[in-house]
Amino acid sequence: MNRRCALFSPIFIIFAVTMVYGIFFGACHSTQPIRLGYLGSISGRVADIGIAGRDAVQLCVVQWNANGGIRGRQVQLIIKDDQEHAETAVKAVQELIEKDVAAIVGPMSSVVAVAIVPSLNASRVVAVGGTVTTPDLSGLDDYFFRVCFTAREQANRSARYQIDSKTMRRIAVAYDGGNLTFCENWLESFKKPFITGGGEILAVVDFNTEDGRSFSKIAHGLLAVEPDGILIIANPMDSAFLCQQIRKSNPSVKITLSNWAATERLIELGGKAVEGVTVPIAFDWNSPSPPYQAFRKSYIDRFSREPGFPGFYAYNAAQVVLTALNTQKRGQRLKTTILSIGEFDGLQGKISFDAYGDVKPLNASIRIIRNQTFIVVE
Repeated sequence: MNRRCALFSPIFIIFAVTMVYGIFFGACHSTQPIRLGYLGSISGRVADIGIAGRDAVQLCVVQWNANGGIRGRQVQLIIKDDQEHAETAVKAVQELIEKDVAAIVGPMSSVVAVAIVPSLNASRVVAVGGTVTTPDLSGLDDYFFRVCFTAREQANRSARYQIDSKTMRRIAVAYDGGNLTFCENWLESFKKPFITGGGEILAVVDFNTEDGRSFSKIAHGLLAVEPDGILIIANPMDSAFLCQQIRKSNPSVKITLSNWAATERLIELGGKAVEGVTVPIAFDWNSPSPPYQAFRKSYIDRFSREPGFPGFYAYNAAQVVLTALNTQKRGQRLKTTILSIGEFDGLQGKISFDAYGDVKPLNASIRIIRNQTFIVVE
């Protein structure tokens, strides 16, 4: 038999066409999972925020997969711990990019977000931050989006409340030097309306848990200037410990915190020392919104604890990413898809992005801790 003729026999041609079609069809209709990254601090002093965010994203992915995933493809979540450390975060993002993730949910802190944006831009991989509030990333044409508004509005709200209620006039400030991009911006946003309204800042102390100073020593330094109030800008754990030391020396001095501290961990660790402490925050623990109530129930059923604001914002961020991936057209960048959609359904209302990936500000409320609960006072 002629070998050349055999190569072009009808059977061979049918087989070749079938193989080519199968390869093409498989490439166009892949059943491989869509990889999604999560970046957050899930170890160390701010692990409660990163863990709550991680668990909320896991819940969101489970729900999407149960409903068929993204156009028939399951979502695979790849989790990275940034330890709230810039260099660690940059390395983690590079590892996620190398794993060909479709997008990243996170990070959950400002210091990490600022550090990873160059990597996101270089790779054109979108990240949607959960609790990142630094204004340093506002108005930038980059690949970073966020679902919560900047610290500026919440710090302004706190300052106006202290002045209007005549709660504090002469204050001392302590802030975490390990997260300068958040803390310094928060303080500057608080300072202007506070001083304009007649307030006075007597002392500013930055601290870092690695510098060897005890919370007792920091507390004594704050109280030495005899303030009528103390502002603490720090994570929930450090805020709780510092409140305890302040209360030991002066049980009556007023204390207010930044929104960063407003988690259940603050109440758990602070105990009686955080009773009466105020915080500004836009998140509503008791929102009657049906999507939020359904999310809260599912989260508590699965993890046996409240999601708090970290879980709330991380879930919203994951919903934005997965909704955009489900809508994305062939050949379209995810950034373009998100911007073209513009408005997404959130747990407590609409999430509306501007051209730079920032959300429209919402009204922040002032809450006070009473009987281990965040209660609205204004």
